[in-house]
Amino acid sequence: MISLAGRDILHSWGKFVLTGLGLGLLIGVTLSMAGVYRGMVDDAKVLLNNSGADVWVVQKDTQGPYAESSSLRDDVYRGILGMRGVARAANVTYLTMQVRSGNTEIRAMVVGFEPGQPGEPNYLISGRRVTRGHYEAVADVSAGFAQGDRIRIRRHEYIVVGLTRRMVSSGGDPMVFIPLKDAQEAQFLKDNDAIISERARTALNPALNRPGVPGLLDAINASQANSRNVNTVLVDVADGHAPEAVAADIRRWKHLQAFTRAQMEEILIAKLIATAAKQIGMFLVILAIVSAAIVAFIIYTMTMGKIREIAVLKLIGTRNRTIAGMILQQALGLGLIGFVVGKISATLWAPAFPKYVLLETGDAVRGLVAVMVVCVLASTLAIRAALRVDPATAIGG
Repeated sequence: MISLAGRDILHSWGKFVLTGLGLGLLIGVTLSMAGVYRGMVDDAKVLLNNSGADVWVVQKDTQGPYAESSSLRDDVYRGILGMRGVARAANVTYLTMQVRSGNTEIRAMVVGFEPGQPGEPNYLISGRRVTRGHYEAVADVSAGFAQGDRIRIRRHEYIVVGLTRRMVSSGGDPMVFIPLKDAQEAQFLKDNDAIISERARTALNPALNRPGVPGLLDAINASQANSRNVNTVLVDVADGHAPEAVAADIRRWKHLQAFTRAQMEEILIAKLIATAAKQIGMFLVILAIVSAAIVAFIIYTMTMGKIREIAVLKLIGTRNRTIAGMILQQALGLGLIGFVVGKISATLWAPAFPKYVLLETGDAVRGLVAVMVVCVLASTLAIRAALRVDPATAIGG
């Protein structure tokens, strides 16, 4: 049996292929948008995996350390370490800032950690781990640093001694790991000018210079100059203990906020990137509507361009079902070409995106089904127009 759709496509194959390429680029953008969302979710999960923690202890009434700011005294971990079910507890700081290397700057999440404790990079792809207490760093390769580079964080220079991969923040920024004390200085300690100004302001306060309170001013100044804080305490739960039970004990006895991994994942995905997810979802809906409109317009135009041929087919007794099938096959063929082009395009340009784009097979399958459904729906307008053609048009033309 001769395929009417195939014969018609071969007759105007140039227009058909070019239309498929244009539609394919649009589909490629749609798949990329879905990949951007998947990449954001994967970044959030990678951040939690890299921490190596079962429980995150943060400032009370906050959702830190990633979604909100959190500040704890750095001696809090000692009390947590002595609690039942806690195998390890370590101070960690997180600070998103500009890191300089020569004349270039990159936005990175600077992580202050203690060697051998939760918060340390899980693995290295080159170099070694941080072994000194100051001025050494491990960086994610996406930061663009090389082993041996010197980078500047606040007032100090650090030498990159090791590189890791897929150590990123929930926003996709590369991580730079430095010793905890250096990170505390960069994030919490005031510079010299700020300390001098604070001391002068305190000295002008009459309440602190009463004759009966000797040494009070000096004690306050010393406390301001030496205050040490962290953003969170990462807890590794001992075998045989449930993270939720350990977190509940911390909330009850330490009057701090504690989150399990499931709760932290809920904060990062359902709250932190919720707005971005809705925005991407709206783009996907708009792109689907535009794709349907393009397919409908092209198929309708192609159908109207062969009204006389359709009339001839009706005149010789061709059934309406055959004519509708011809138009539907053309629409599906156009969608299939567009999907193949789109999938190849999305795969090729995904690595060039500044943020991680995760193209999942499941999304590709769902995208193919959606494209086919859109093509079927878009072809209905052309089918209705073709079925209304009067066979007499073939004679009267």
